[in-house]
Parts: sequence; structure tokens; C-alpha cells
Amino acid sequence: MDEVIVVEKVSKVYASERGPVHAIDRFSMKVKEGDFVAIVGPSGCGKTTLLWGLTGLHPFNGGKAYILGEEVDKPRKDVGIIFQQANLLPWRNILQNVLFPIEIMKENIADYEERVKDLLDSVELTGFENHYPRELSGGMQQRVSIVRALSYDPKVLLMDEPFGALDAYTRDEMDTLLLGIWKKTKKTIAFVTHRIEEAVYLANKVYVMTPRPGTNSAVFDIDLPRPRPEGITMEQKYFEIVAEIKKRIVKDVEKQKEEGVYQSQAYSTVT
Repeated sequence: MDEVIVVEKVSKVYASERGPVHAIDRFSMKVKEGDFVAIVGPSGCGKTTLLWGLTGLHPFNGGKAYILGEEVDKPRKDVGIIFQQANLLPWRNILQNVLFPIEIMKENIADYEERVKDLLDSVELTGFENHYPRELSGGMQQRVSIVRALSYDPKVLLMDEPFGALDAYTRDEMDTLLLGIWKKTKKTIAFVTHRIEEAVYLANKVYVMTPRPGTNSAVFDIDLPRPRPEGITMEQKYFEIVAEIKKRIVKDVEKQKEEGVYQSQAYSTVT
């Protein structure tokens, strides 16, 4: 199958005490098998709402979304989710946290032990299996969440700003680590981030959303070499791509302000 994720003119409206909040309006996207696609846009534009809709946890109000040819209407075993926070269970050690989804699915844990061992090794967590989340740094906790999402070998990874809470140095380390995992596993990844620099470094295609209600603004094919050479983020071409995407977002915001339809992006629902 060529296209693993297909999003067709989806919309999402939230109810709130102040009236309906129109988060997404007829947004469309296609992600091919093995692609690494990033979604960016101004704060509150609906990036996270889009990803949550793809998980099947928060259905869209309009339009349709498909993963592996099936309409998204509930959570799926072949989709792994990595959230903004690691969300590890504090009373379970690292190995127990990683195996938790497999337990929930009532699978035979023994069938996954070798895979989990290899994954922990790939993110440099061998030897920490019996540690508890409180004993790990934020970056290490997010490594655990990545292993947990990959433990049952999903075909698709949905990632919602997974490194946003980390310091700049650790975040850069995690970006490079993630690219290594992607190269090795060939997973199809949809990655939400507020950092354009991160999107350009990671993805082969970047979707830009307009200010809320988020809809399609532009799609950028990232013409940078794979694997990313060391120092790529200091090269002129990288800076030019980042600048073009930033200009697009600024243009969209200014256009809405000129038209008098720009909305405050601060609201309490998922963004």
C-alpha cells in the first residue's frame, strides 16, 4: 500500500462554556508508506487536535481519515502514539512500563521480549530495566515512551511534540536518535511540532496549517540528504527552508489579522 495515512477534509469543533471552538476546518493530508511527515503551524492551530483525531480517541466532526485503508473510528493496534509527556506509570519499573501495552492487548509477553531488549539497547537504556520513572531524566523517560510505542511493532507512529518539554541539547539528541530509529524500523511517522527547525531536520515533507481554524496552507518537500549529514542544521539550504516555512506562517497570521478574522489562540481544549 502506497498511502498509509489519508486525511480527507476533516473538521473538528469543540463545545465550550463560551460557545463552539472551531479547531480544524477541512484539512487534508496524505502520508506514504515509510514517510516522515511533520505538521507545523501557529500555536492553537489544531495540530494536536489533528493527531488526536487520527488516534481514534477524539473523532472528527466532519470529513474522513484512513489508516492502512481503514476508516479511523477507534484506536488501533497497528498505530503507536507518543504524547507530549512520557506518561509513564510511576509504580511500574521501566521494563514493566514498556510491556504495559502488550499486557493490555493480552498478547504473550514472551513473544516480545527479544524485540523489547533490542529496542532498549537501541535507545541506550540497557541496564535501566528495573529503574523507576522518578530515577530517570526527562530525556530518558521519553526514550522509554518511544520504546513502549514500538514494543508491539505498530506500522504507524503518531507523535505529538514528544520533545517539547526537554532542554535544547537533549531535544537535539532525541531528534537524532529518532531519525536513527526511523531509518532502522521504516515506520510511517506523522510528527507534530511547534519548532520549524525540528520539522525540517526530521521530515521529508512538512504540512503547514493556518491559524485556527486550522486548514491547509502549504506543503514543503524537504530536499535535504538522507541520512542527515552532521552539521546539516548549519548549512545555508537548511536555513533557507526554515525561513520559507516561517514566512508562510507569518503571512497566514497577518492575512487573518487584515481580514479581521484572526482569533486568540488561547483556549482550554486540545490544540
